[in-house]
Amino acid sequence: MEILVERASDVAVERRVARRAQFHSGKWARCALLLVLLAQACERPSVRQPVTLVFLDQRLVNPMYRTEYEHEFEQFTRETGIIVKALPHPESAQDQLKLWQRLLKSGSSGADVYGIDVVWPGILNDDLIDLKPYFSDEIPQFFPTVLSSFTVQGKLVAIPEGSDIGLLFYRTDLLQRYGYRGPPESWDELEKMAARIQAGERARGNKKFWGFVWPGIATEALTCTALEWQASQGGGRIIEDDGTISVNNRKAIEAWQRAARWVGAISPPGVVAYNEFDASNVWFMGEAAFFRNWPPAYNDAEISGSVIAHKVGVALLPRGEDGHLGTLGGVGLAVSRHSDHQKEAIELVRFLTRPDMAAKRARLLSDPPSLPAVYGIPEVQGPNPHFPVVSRALLTGIVLRPSDVTGKNYNEVSEAYSRAVHAVLTHQRSAPEAAAALEKELVRITGLKPGSPLNGTTERLGSHLPKDRRADR
Repeated sequence: MEILVERASDVAVERRVARRAQFHSGKWARCALLLVLLAQACERPSVRQPVTLVFLDQRLVNPMYRTEYEHEFEQFTRETGIIVKALPHPESAQDQLKLWQRLLKSGSSGADVYGIDVVWPGILNDDLIDLKPYFSDEIPQFFPTVLSSFTVQGKLVAIPEGSDIGLLFYRTDLLQRYGYRGPPESWDELEKMAARIQAGERARGNKKFWGFVWPGIATEALTCTALEWQASQGGGRIIEDDGTISVNNRKAIEAWQRAARWVGAISPPGVVAYNEFDASNVWFMGEAAFFRNWPPAYNDAEISGSVIAHKVGVALLPRGEDGHLGTLGGVGLAVSRHSDHQKEAIELVRFLTRPDMAAKRARLLSDPPSLPAVYGIPEVQGPNPHFPVVSRALLTGIVLRPSDVTGKNYNEVSEAYSRAVHAVLTHQRSAPEAAAALEKELVRITGLKPGSPLNGTTERLGSHLPKDRRADR
């Protein structure tokens, strides 16, 4: 009996061992099968994620631009499958430039496509690719001088996206009231017309009325405005294409002196503290006859419900002996040298600068195109009756700030220039004294030599692409 029990016990043990062996065998088999399946899954091609581009453009500060660009990004994604994300950024141009520089230096962790100001190419050149090889078919379509403003030492740093140029705005109703058939042709005519209209409007009871408003605080806005005064008078563009510091010349000095006489006479005493927003406020309130600003100011007056709506005309800035000249502004699209998706980034630049996109932006936002042909499209002309003047200015009347020849030193050059002009406007220094001191300061900043403005200023500034851009000086 004990023997039977022992045998039964042994059988039970054997069966348990067999079951365990079977279980563990199945377990390892299942593990082996799982490993095979995982290996097969790894061998299969993974689903490719769509490329996402990071976009940074200073104009996205404007809510209307931001909304329009969101629509354009969606269209680009539908056409290409490439996703675009826009980065937030500060409002001031100085803070924007600092952010752009910091992100570009961060390598591939920065943005892929950058909207850059027309005076930034020489500053950011080292971190941006040359777009010329990729846009050979599109290049002839752009305004030549606008395109040249984004070129550094033969390298096309950015493709023009939208262009601005300084213009003269005037009250059509007031010109008619005082018997003028059109806006002033020269600076002398501007002074006379502004003084007469100002006196007449004050006699009618508007004691706050002024003849001419413009931004006079020592910022980039004054650099743009004062450069127009002096360049049109034959006083050069501060530093010439050949690297000559030309600002200390008689004609530039006379242009500054003329503007200083305006302060308190046909322009408010406080104009020397006006930024562009302050000058615009005076204009939109109907308290000025003439106003210097950029093309969008026309539509701003029309849609703002301002008292001057439907009473605004636009003209080239008054001429001097070198013609009608306005400072070029605007934005171009550049591709980061550090981008991991340069091919896709180039396609985004191509998409956003296409004629149909430029036409849409011009129609909806009154954004002046950088493509001459777009100005002839009826849908663009309708909401922008001032565009023929803008087109004419971009073809024949541009003065370039010396950002090309000063490169990374441009901001310091511009700040020195605006401070010098401001000192003349506020009578802290005489114009000859300010020009002489500025010349010395520019020599220190740039290492360039003093000289005189080049001959043929209008042609050179309006349509000539310098052969040698000294952007690294």
